[in-house]
Amino acid sequence: MNSDATVHLSAAVRQALDRHQPVVALESSVLAQGLPIPANRSAAERMVGAVERQGAIAAISAITRGRPVLGLEGQDLERFLCRDGVGKVSARDLGVAMARKADGATTVAATLVLARVAGIGVFATGGIGGVHRSSRKLFEGSVQTRDESADLLELARSRVVVVCAGAKSVLDLPATWERLETLGVPVVGYRTLELPGFFTVRTGIRLSVRCDTAGEIARVARCHWSMGNRQAVLVVQPPPAEQALTDEETERAIDQAVADAESKGIEGPATTPFLLEAVNRLTNGRSLEVNLGLLERNAELAADIACALMAQTAAVTT
Repeated sequence: MNSDATVHLSAAVRQALDRHQPVVALESSVLAQGLPIPANRSAAERMVGAVERQGAIAAISAITRGRPVLGLEGQDLERFLCRDGVGKVSARDLGVAMARKADGATTVAATLVLARVAGIGVFATGGIGGVHRSSRKLFEGSVQTRDESADLLELARSRVVVVCAGAKSVLDLPATWERLETLGVPVVGYRTLELPGFFTVRTGIRLSVRCDTAGEIARVARCHWSMGNRQAVLVVQPPPAEQALTDEETERAIDQAVADAESKGIEGPATTPFLLEAVNRLTNGRSLEVNLGLLERNAELAADIACALMAQTAAVTT
């Protein structure tokens, strides 16, 4: 680990890493931008609790007053939950936020950077970013431009197991799937052979790899990296079946949300938070319940994988 000069670690995270105990990174953008108050506090408590119940240490990532942090806690965490002057920080924004002594909630991409620097090998989130649905046309309407999340590039260069419920439903899922394949990011279905759609269990996109245990996922990751590969291993599991939305109601809500975003000129980093908030409103809050449920389940699975990775590594070295 070479994080001392670059990333501040909470006492619990530092101790766990020094003792070779399992740690799970968690993003903070979902708390400061992705979820409304007070659901964001519930999400933080449920994710951290799920990680700890499985025997691992949770490390919420952030930039606090210009300092990269893994293990956001105390008054700093409270400030983020209150959204008090907290910006959204992706991988490209890290240096700017640090230089300007800013508060920044880290996206999937930025969290992957901090985890990579600190040597944390497992990360749990809700849904990754990807290729956005075409929402604006240029050059006399003949050319469409697509906004592609920086999450994909960081997944292609971070040796981290990332647990999610697929890419967010508001994205172009087939295009995102193709980009993951092109970038060489292995996608493993946890007890499924279909890519989940964040709010939905089904997308019609078939996976080629299924694992039924955390130990099997850990072995896949270790073998993948043993060949010199630098990509993350993306683990996807469906949202809780009892909470998941149907394909039809999800598409209706997303179509309306995209139209609303287009009419208001919403684009860039503001797009996903706007769309998720709109979908929540259009589904009468049901999508928010799905989001909270899958965040907790993903954190639990990530902790199991972190424990399995640590146990397998220890068995090899002893």
